Amino acid sequence: MIEFKMPSLGADMEAATLVEWFKEPGDRVERGDIIALVETQKGAIEIEVFNEGIIGEQRVQPGRKVPVGTVLATILGPAEEGPSGPAAKTTKAVEPRPPERLVSAGETPAPAAPPPLRVTPAARRRAAALGISPENLSPGPDGIIGLEQLPPGPEREASPPRSRRAGLDLDEMRKAIGAAMARSHREIPHYWVVHAIDSTALFDWLEAQNVMRPIERRLLYIAPLMKAIALALKQVPELNGHYEQGAFRPSPVVHMGLATALRGGGLIAPAIRDIDSKSVDELMSAIAELVPRARLGRLRSSEMTDGTVTLTNLGEGNADSVFPLIYPNQVAIVGCGTASPRPWVVGNAVAIRQVIQVTLAGDHRVSHGRHAAQFLTRLSELLAHPEAL
Repeated sequence: MIEFKMPSLGADMEAATLVEWFKEPGDRVERGDIIALVETQKGAIEIEVFNEGIIGEQRVQPGRKVPVGTVLATILGPAEEGPSGPAAKTTKAVEPRPPERLVSAGETPAPAAPPPLRVTPAARRRAAALGISPENLSPGPDGIIGLEQLPPGPEREASPPRSRRAGLDLDEMRKAIGAAMARSHREIPHYWVVHAIDSTALFDWLEAQNVMRPIERRLLYIAPLMKAIALALKQVPELNGHYEQGAFRPSPVVHMGLATALRGGGLIAPAIRDIDSKSVDELMSAIAELVPRARLGRLRSSEMTDGTVTLTNLGEGNADSVFPLIYPNQVAIVGCGTASPRPWVVGNAVAIRQVIQVTLAGDHRVSHGRHAAQFLTRLSELLAHPEAL
């Protein structure tokens, strides 16, 4: 029997509230299935399962706040699935198939039976409390009727505070961010190395690419920038991974957290997996899909826990540089200032070039300034040839 526990979704998280179950006892689950929704200081997070089996007992009911590590449910493995156990509801005896009736000419075939209605347990309870039949509701995009397809119940907040946006309590989020950054500043021996990078070739390449593309497939410079950072990190593994229990655990892949500003003042850094092996177009699609969900507070647990490094990018602002703090338990963070035209020596002449000032903050327990310099040098080389990314 596997114990499915409340996961830690951030260095500052101590507890979370179970909002909704998406699976019932007896349902089969596979690795990557979304089985529950929890609410943290950083918003509502969909919780994934990383084991295959059958949902056994659900030990925590929606609405209850529990500490990290609390057993939420049990999952029965293949050896525990028996004909009399919960798995029985998902298996049926093989019955002989009745012979098909031929339809004569001119006869209208009977319409196919509609697919069975899928309702989450929490939605079913709320519908019963409100006196609403689930059959009268329209399912969501995933074909499931959940809490979002129902009107608010009497137990829900009728008029949320003004600082709450799209399900996010920004006051609580700022407290969580402050706690994580205070821990980072207190526990991690930071160093910072800064390098100005001529990124003219990157922007010239982007302009040429976007002229040939339809609007929906145009690229933002963040996509090739992330790819170049990931490839540079692969050559300096001391900057990519986690420091846990007094030891560094390097990561063979780059899962990059992208710091995303939320309307109203919040900040969150969900991770995009396998940056180093994705194409620039795949990265652009991943960014376009992730950022709106982050701003709506609809992230998955893996996106909050898988990050091996973080990028904070000032984008289209007016700040030349940023000196970021590492997000625990990562060991580095990359900060990019606003790209801007500057005088730059090219050969024996001075020209106007597009320049990005890049800062690498590292953990001195794992790396030092030379590692940062190696990374920044390699990043500069990669951005000089964006067509090869």
